[in-house]
Amino acid sequence: MSTDHVVLVTGGNRGIGRAIAERFVAEGYPVAVTARSGEGPAGTLTVRADVTDAAAVDAAFTEVEEKLGPVTIVVANAGVTKDTLLLRMSEDDFDSVVATNLGGAFRVVKRAAKGMLRAKWGRVILISSVVGLYGSPGQINYASSKSGLVGFARSLTRELGGRAITANVVAPGFIETDMTAELPEETQAQYKATIPAGRFATPDEVAGVVTWLASDDAAYISGAVIPVDGGLGMGH
Repeated sequence: MSTDHVVLVTGGNRGIGRAIAERFVAEGYPVAVTARSGEGPAGTLTVRADVTDAAAVDAAFTEVEEKLGPVTIVVANAGVTKDTLLLRMSEDDFDSVVATNLGGAFRVVKRAAKGMLRAKWGRVILISSVVGLYGSPGQINYASSKSGLVGFARSLTRELGGRAITANVVAPGFIETDMTAELPEETQAQYKATIPAGRFATPDEVAGVVTWLASDDAAYISGAVIPVDGGLGMGH
């Protein structure tokens, strides 16, 4: 299958973002990724952008538009953590995480929306986290930024839903990444004991949900939160 819809994945050089970009390439989409350093997977166009900088985001989109065409599928995946308990959390610990995870999605989606409106078609997919709805000690900044994406997607759905533009949230749980691989085995076992599925997800299991949300099969789904967490966050 090939498609004319151009995909942009932020933070597409590693982890979940990289797996999402690879999956879109495999399904025949033209794909660009933003990265502050490193390169996206084979078959993608890598553009430099810091999502906290609106001018950098604009320049990245302009480069993608010149080389691939207008972006009509945007996956806001770039994210950072600065974990610490509330009473030790500095103003910068809070502000910088929110500026990247929530503000970054705002800047990227705002820039993408112009092309989607012209095309009268669009897919906005925001990568949140089970923590956004489940909560986690030491992650007040991160959880706040990730739950904020839910209000973002639902408000955007009410603004642009009549223009064949959908906005949805994917909320992964624990994923097999370099970060989780470095955890002590005992800690990994404790986490897995809380997950009904009894295991971590592969990045590709998240990517499959994202590409499905971008497909015609998901055209009537908007404002939804799709958990990919093995049942960890049920009831939220």
